[in-house]
Amino acid sequence: MPRPTTASAALFERARAVTPGGVNSPVRAFNAVGGTPRFIRSAAGAWLTDADGNEYVDLICSWGPMLLGHAHPEVQARVAEAVARGTSYGAPTEPEVELAEEIVARTPVERVRFVSSGTEATMSAIRLARGFTGRDVVVKFAGCYHGHVDSLLASAGSGLATFAVPGTPGVPASSTELTLVLPYNDRAAVEKVFAEYPDRIACLITEAAPGNMGVVPPEPGFNAFLAETCTRHGALFVSDEVMTGFRASKLGQWGLDGAVEGWRPDLVTFGKVMGGGFPAAAFGGRADVMSRLAPEGPVYQAGTLSGNPIATTAGLATLRLATDEVYAHIGAAADTIRAAASDALTAAGVTHVVQATGTMFSIFFTGGDGGRVRDFEDASRTDSAAYAAFFHAMLDAGVYLPPSAYEAWFLSAAHDDRAVQTVLDALPGAARAAAAAQA
Repeated sequence: MPRPTTASAALFERARAVTPGGVNSPVRAFNAVGGTPRFIRSAAGAWLTDADGNEYVDLICSWGPMLLGHAHPEVQARVAEAVARGTSYGAPTEPEVELAEEIVARTPVERVRFVSSGTEATMSAIRLARGFTGRDVVVKFAGCYHGHVDSLLASAGSGLATFAVPGTPGVPASSTELTLVLPYNDRAAVEKVFAEYPDRIACLITEAAPGNMGVVPPEPGFNAFLAETCTRHGALFVSDEVMTGFRASKLGQWGLDGAVEGWRPDLVTFGKVMGGGFPAAAFGGRADVMSRLAPEGPVYQAGTLSGNPIATTAGLATLRLATDEVYAHIGAAADTIRAAASDALTAAGVTHVVQATGTMFSIFFTGGDGGRVRDFEDASRTDSAAYAAFFHAMLDAGVYLPPSAYEAWFLSAAHDDRAVQTVLDALPGAARAAAAAQA
């Protein structure tokens, strides 16, 4: 049964009068699924409460950061203590040193620099790669999102190894003319582009496991191949773990492939979980590369709120509480929901593919390529109308999914039996709604 949305609708109307589209990030507007976006009043554990008092099991977790659940008491306590000491100083603090030490201890980076958003992290990593190599060309993959950096908001050109074209109005062609966009999981395309531009490629950047076209895991050995190819050609391999870092596993996506296969990226970007729910991100990597950053080196990068003591305190508390047991719990809950969702969709006759990497997963309303989705072209075939029907049926049953067919689903340590059962109870009806939309 549809839930009341009077208060959310009123807030949305007010917001549209003062904010473009009524939201501060486009996906929140529900344009991809229709209906009234829910304005959230509060959250606790695995649950959201909207402005109308409706409660929902949260399968977005603030798009990944809330690994422990909302309003975790220990994180809240550490943040309250930090706020009492002051909120920003414009000078170095102990929490940023401690968080940097924590990140270096559990990831393949030797040194790390804090920024305030994932966009800043990837932008800075690209600048550093160019400054370190003295080269200008950047290679990325279609469907991989690296923030709203002009040079990375690019679409593939007309040929495999042609330079990209802007992916949005407002980005001049000059901003993307040094970006090459390739199909994901395509080794031959990577080999070809490095052969055609052997001395110009500064770096190849990829989501460690794409989650911004839905979850599309790298094929076995693909990231290792990218790392080796970059090394062979004198380019840097930049692994974007803004989404997957400390989320796909305790060691991020690298913990699922690089740590096992014995390779390391040259640069890594982080965000989301490492901020504990506050605006924080970072980029790090090899010591010799990072030493090129100002004030130690000539490549400039700075930020007024970088390393903010509140954000670093929240991030440090979150990472210290993110134990093996936490990841095991999230993984088990995710496995249960994935299996139940697939069973419900199969029973309703809905064509679908469920894909995961670590604790992250998503459902594609398409058959994919032989039962899998391996790149952006496959992902783009998903049935958006079927997903919208599925989304609203889940929402009406008290489950908050991503309001877009092309996003990852996230759980937290707070998703207990009650929360999981609420999701399971909602799935059969939502699957039937999706089937009706396809009829």
